[in-house]
Amino acid sequence: MLLPVTAGVDGSAESLAAAAWAAREAARQDRPLHLVHALAWHPQRRDDDSTGAAGRHLARRALRQAEERVRAERPGVRLTDEQLEGPATAALLKAADRSGLLVLGSRGLSGFTGFLVGSVALGVVARAACPVVLVRADEEEADEHLPAGDGGASTNTGHRDVVLAVDLGEACDEVIEFAFEAARLRDARLRAVHAWHTAGPVGLGLGTGDIGLVRESWQGEEWLGFLKAVLQVWRDKYPDVEVLETVVEDRPSSALVRAATGAGLLVVGHRVTERPVGPRTGPVTHAAIHHVGCPVAVVPHF
Repeated sequence: MLLPVTAGVDGSAESLAAAAWAAREAARQDRPLHLVHALAWHPQRRDDDSTGAAGRHLARRALRQAEERVRAERPGVRLTDEQLEGPATAALLKAADRSGLLVLGSRGLSGFTGFLVGSVALGVVARAACPVVLVRADEEEADEHLPAGDGGASTNTGHRDVVLAVDLGEACDEVIEFAFEAARLRDARLRAVHAWHTAGPVGLGLGTGDIGLVRESWQGEEWLGFLKAVLQVWRDKYPDVEVLETVVEDRPSSALVRAATGAGLLVVGHRVTERPVGPRTGPVTHAAIHHVGCPVAVVPHF
């Protein structure tokens, strides 16, 4: 049986949007959907503690709200839910170990106690064993699709591009495959973007005492050829996916934020270290999480 798409919910607007996005993705992948809520853990709490009872009540309500949103989005999806004990980050990481994909609200899950606001999503992304998709609170199904002919929102038009950030110094099969599969499932175009950056023009010796400054514009063509070569094997595996390779001279974080404008999904990679120190995601992933308007899929690799 395929591992589920799991969504973390806490009753917030962003977590409800995440649950709805997860429902659509579960339907696309023909996977079950699993909703989880992490109850804040208190070492001294007894089972009959009124605080614990209130927490379980609020958790149940958050799950019920998410279920209603899911049923409205995709009534046929196979749905289960679960209340998890423990700190939110640790609980969600355990859920990720049993999932094919984990979907979270991009501002993190607060829980009814207000703990770990803003840090949960970052902590999970930094250490999750499965891909994590971060969804903003105002995300709707129509946002995945191109505008209608009159410029209005529509769910009947084609899907917006899937954008893939490619680091040609560390091109990872897991990240590339995730992006190609996402584009295939949506019948969307895949835009692969690589950014290269030099500090300035390069000095070229013309003779004794003569220095001319030239920009190495040829590097862009070199990088584009390299990018095409890296993706060729995936083009062969996914012949129905239209691919557009783009190479830009810019800082990767800036180039990626611009490239994702108007996209339906951005896919970035994240190297998972054996001993992570804090919720570190790297500057490119960090920029994507905080500045890109579309859902962001962070795919781990080792």
